[in-house]
Amino acid sequence: MVSHLFFYQLMFLGLLWFCVMLHYAWPNACTGGDQRPSQPLPPPRKRSSDPKPFPGLTRKPPCAACEQAHAYAPQPPGCPPPRIVPARGRPRQVDTSQHFCPHPTCAYRGWVGLGNLSANGHPSGGPWRQFYCTACEGYFQETHGTPFHGKRVAPEKLVWAVGALAEGLGIRAVARVFEVDPTTVLAWLVEVAEHAAAFAQYVLHDVRVTQVQLDELFALLSAVKTGEVSEGEAIARLSRSPHWVWAAIDPVTQLLLTIEVGDRTLAMAQRVVHQVVQVLAPDCVPLFLTDGFKEYTTALLTHYGQWMHPPRQRAQGPAPKPRWMPLPGLLYAQVIKTVRRRRLIRIRHRVVFGTLEAVQQVLAACGWQINTAFIERVNLSIRQHVAAVGRRVTTLCKVTGCEFC
Repeated sequence: MVSHLFFYQLMFLGLLWFCVMLHYAWPNACTGGDQRPSQPLPPPRKRSSDPKPFPGLTRKPPCAACEQAHAYAPQPPGCPPPRIVPARGRPRQVDTSQHFCPHPTCAYRGWVGLGNLSANGHPSGGPWRQFYCTACEGYFQETHGTPFHGKRVAPEKLVWAVGALAEGLGIRAVARVFEVDPTTVLAWLVEVAEHAAAFAQYVLHDVRVTQVQLDELFALLSAVKTGEVSEGEAIARLSRSPHWVWAAIDPVTQLLLTIEVGDRTLAMAQRVVHQVVQVLAPDCVPLFLTDGFKEYTTALLTHYGQWMHPPRQRAQGPAPKPRWMPLPGLLYAQVIKTVRRRRLIRIRHRVVFGTLEAVQQVLAACGWQINTAFIERVNLSIRQHVAAVGRRVTTLCKVTGCEFC
């Protein structure tokens, strides 16, 4: 009987012989006549930090505000109606050259200084004068088209109440101070805001600026749509919904070009840029400075772009399609801020359209660098004057169930 030790030794010798034979029989790749020296791997190519030229767009970005403006473009005024000269009575003592007849069917509607208006006294002993149009035989008060129209309250009280609202006092606080209903104060605020917007649109136009700073401010504002709730319910419980306050300012003259409230979307960015374009002169292309919101690029390219035919790269083949490119004079830079744990850790500047030298040349006239400090200061003023957009406040827009003060 063979012992286990002899069996293990025999197996070990067999394995050793098999390894020796395998070493000699296996082809060695390191030996041979046609061997080439190994070459070191090339280092990884570093990505260039230089900005690449804008390739252009194959389609022009649509703008809802531009399409609506083209659809409802105001018709140019025609020939003015003949001037009316009164033939009887004494000469008129009240100057009516700054008023016009507001009736839609009147031929003299919108025309001033044509002699069709005459003063008709003060109806019921009121403070406002009444005018009479001899063309359409209609009557209207001199406050037509102003916030004072149809108000029985004293003009001084209305002016002081609106001034208190502008200084940041709440609706209910103004109602308590001036002893009126909060719904009345809300109606005053809405009407004065609409009148101020119409007045600014009529007066502010053909402005020439060199710089424009744009920014958006996050806030929890009350959104009350028409017909959803009544005015009393709107004061009692305002619906909480996130909105953004958009603003644009000329940092040189501190002129507020536009201000809007809406979502942080491309459509809203195009709407804000469209309003800025309507305020500026047609041939004015200023330097735009914004934060890192990418939708500003598309919005600016929509209103400050043109079709260009790129040069042919090959002698044969189809011609390249036209591209929607920014205007040669368009300058746009971004201030990109990196925030971590509510702390600002880095600020980077990026030139999107134009060159860094051209941007610095515009800013050198004021001794500035690329910044958005002025529009940020406007955001701070809005937060200080409007309690609803304050960061740490106790208004209804921040804490549910608190009274709108």
